[in-house]
Amino acid sequence: MSDSTARLDLDESFEAPTLASRTFDSIKTDIISGKLAQGTKIVESDLAEQYGVSRGPLREAIHRLERMRLIVRIPHAGSRVVTLDVKMMGDIYSAREALEGMAARLAARLMSETEIAALRELLDRHETAIVEADGKGYFQREGDIDFHYRIAAASRNQWILENLNGELYQLIRMCRHQSGQTPARAPLALDQHRQIVAAIEARDEELAELLMRRHISGAWNIVKPILEEQHVQH
Repeated sequence: MSDSTARLDLDESFEAPTLASRTFDSIKTDIISGKLAQGTKIVESDLAEQYGVSRGPLREAIHRLERMRLIVRIPHAGSRVVTLDVKMMGDIYSAREALEGMAARLAARLMSETEIAALRELLDRHETAIVEADGKGYFQREGDIDFHYRIAAASRNQWILENLNGELYQLIRMCRHQSGQTPARAPLALDQHRQIVAAIEARDEELAELLMRRHISGAWNIVKPILEEQHVQH
C-alpha cells in the first residue's frame, strides 16, 4: 500500500464517524422539530440525497436514532419516524412529574449559590430568545442549556439523571417542542421556571417539588390534546 493510499484510508476512517454524527444530529433535529414528520417512512436513498451523504454514514445515524426510539423498525414494513402514542407519552409524563419533582426537591437542597446564579442567567437567555421569537416559541436545545436537564443534573442523583436524560429524553423534547408552540405557553413556561428557581434559591424543597410537578402536569394538559388530534389525523 502506498503512503498516499494509507493517508486516504486514514482520512476516511476519521471522516466517517464525523459525517455520521453530523447526519445523526441533522436528522434528530428535523424529527424533533417536526420537519421530518411523525410516521414518515425511512427511505435510505431519499434521505441520503436529502442530507447529502452516502449510505454508510446514513445507516449509522439511523441505527443511533433507533436506539433513541426516534425511528422505529416495524416488522415487514421497514422503518419509520416514531409516532408519539398518547398512552406511552402519558406514562412518560406521569413518571416525569414524579422524577422531575424529586429532582427539584434535591436541587433545592444541594445546588450551590453559583449554580443557582447560573440557572438564573440561563433563564435570562431564554427570555431573550422568546422575545426574539415574538413569544411564539420556547425551544431549548439539549444538554446544559436545557432548564430541565440542568435541574436533573443538580439533583446529584444518577438514577434520576439516567431516566430523565436517557433514551426517552428525545421523545420528551418532541412533545415539549409541540407544547412550546402553543400560544401564551412560552411566557407562562418561563415564568414557572423562574418560580421554581426562586423556590430552589429559598431552599424550600417542598415548594420546589410542588411547582415542578404543576409545571409538568400543565405541560401534559397541553400536549395530550395535540397528540390526540394527530392520532385522529393518522
